[in-house]
Amino acid sequence: MENDAQRKNTYSLDPESPEEMARLIDLDRMSTREMGGVFAGLSEQDIAGLHDILDLACGPGGWVLDAAFERPEVDVMGVDISKIMVNYAKARARTQKRLNASFRVMSINDDLDFDDASFDLVNARTLAVAIPGARWEPLIVECARILRPGGILRLTEPHDMGITNSPAFERMTSLGLQACKRAGYGFSIDGRSFGLTHMLPGLMRKAGFQQVQLKAHVVEFSSGTEVWMDFYRNYEIGFYLNKAFLIKMGLISQEEADALYQQTMLEMNFETFRAMTHAVTFCGYKP
Repeated sequence: MENDAQRKNTYSLDPESPEEMARLIDLDRMSTREMGGVFAGLSEQDIAGLHDILDLACGPGGWVLDAAFERPEVDVMGVDISKIMVNYAKARARTQKRLNASFRVMSINDDLDFDDASFDLVNARTLAVAIPGARWEPLIVECARILRPGGILRLTEPHDMGITNSPAFERMTSLGLQACKRAGYGFSIDGRSFGLTHMLPGLMRKAGFQQVQLKAHVVEFSSGTEVWMDFYRNYEIGFYLNKAFLIKMGLISQEEADALYQQTMLEMNFETFRAMTHAVTFCGYKP
């Protein structure tokens, strides 16, 4: 029988999977690096005013621990629906002696279990396949509730799953985005993207956030680039785990998925492989 947390879980992959944990650890590091740092997009004045920070769907806790290291005088909390992820993050915090970092098991599909005006910054990255499209507006409203006046909501979301010259990769990501649409993620009307980056600024303004700013991130991971191996390893695990999701959504058979996966990994190793990915960070201020 499913427990309460399992029923509330809307993540497209298994949040208790050790393989997914390993992928998320690397993804945390990659994301922070490619964004330009832990607090990229915030001004020195913004950072100086931080006392309490919340990271939503924190996974194994990489961003929380990095933020706690950079600002040891600030309390940084991460929440995630996965008990395994949270326990691992707590162990990392103890090992690294990050006394200002803490973690809780919590579903972001419900009202957030925090008092009004509890935080100065709420951060979230890559919720694209963690919550359904219908959950975005109430979640942003909840973020406004728990932020103090002058507090900041910082969201970073992908536009796509990568654009390449690999036929197999393009087929894999096309199926992935179609599966996301069928499952109710994002706001895409045709399944060609996550359908998030053009919608989030308006949802933030509707919830009362002001001075909504955006910063685009474009990363090339073609063959021969310094980041190719990081991206290859991320897709190697992500695409493997995502096969079950594609099959569940009725888009492909197990045999077809296995063959497509092998061909995708092969083509990513070609010297002629060319690739780029796109994401956007949004920062909005509570009046």
